[in-house]
Amino acid sequence: SEFGLPYPGPPDVRRISIPVAPDRKLSALVWGPGEPELALLHGGAQNAHTWDTVALALNRPLIAIDLPGHGHSDSLAPGAGSVSPEFAAVDVAAAVRAHAPNAHGVVGMSLGGLTTIALAGHAPELVRSMVLVDVTPGVNAKKSTFITNFVNGPATFPSFEEILARTIEHNPGRTEASLRRGILHNAVQAEDGSWVWRYRRFANQPAIGDGKPTDLNRFGSLWDALGALTCPVLLARGMKVQSVVDDEDEAELMRRVPTAKVERFENAGHSIQGDMPVELAAAIERFIP
Repeated sequence: SEFGLPYPGPPDVRRISIPVAPDRKLSALVWGPGEPELALLHGGAQNAHTWDTVALALNRPLIAIDLPGHGHSDSLAPGAGSVSPEFAAVDVAAAVRAHAPNAHGVVGMSLGGLTTIALAGHAPELVRSMVLVDVTPGVNAKKSTFITNFVNGPATFPSFEEILARTIEHNPGRTEASLRRGILHNAVQAEDGSWVWRYRRFANQPAIGDGKPTDLNRFGSLWDALGALTCPVLLARGMKVQSVVDDEDEAELMRRVPTAKVERFENAGHSIQGDMPVELAAAIERFIP
């Protein structure tokens, strides 16, 4: 109702668990009865439900995956260190290969976009087209300060009202109903009644190793991996101040991938899937029919 989409009844969507290693699984939402035509990867500190409105607008079979250490997925393997696109890509490849091997394209937002680039380097046969939602390898800590300040905020909240208030403060342009839904999908209540973000479950996991998976070492950086792509690339760029992509990033993308396309979303910040989900769905549909 918030975005004027028809609602004939509950969508055909189910949660699945995907083994990616003997002792680890990724969780995902599968939309529609057919073989997924798209694979969607969310941003850091989010989960697969961030794509709900986009999935409703697309109305086509797809899979939205919880990245390692997010949502209902297990964390990365010991030795992988903190969540990184290069290591996450290996797990995501196993999930896509198992449930969406013939997907027409992969859509990744923020951390999910960087993971999509790494996925294309690790398993190029799984990425036939790529949509990067407000991210390039040029994103750095300075550009994403307002995001990291939110993510690295309080570890726990005494009540749901307090976690909601902080979320509203960070997302002043969203409706309270949409933010409430997002929290209920992305937070859990502890036995003492307090609330904690799902991605914080792994906040204290020790970072044992560093480096990158062996088969990605041929790329010096994610920029190099992006430049080596042969698949079509679309950058969906938010134009409001909360975006983390600037003109320099866009120019570097076009230098590395001259055939890339760019669509600008004037009324969206970093989370285009939340600010302009119907318009983003239309852009994806045009790019990946």
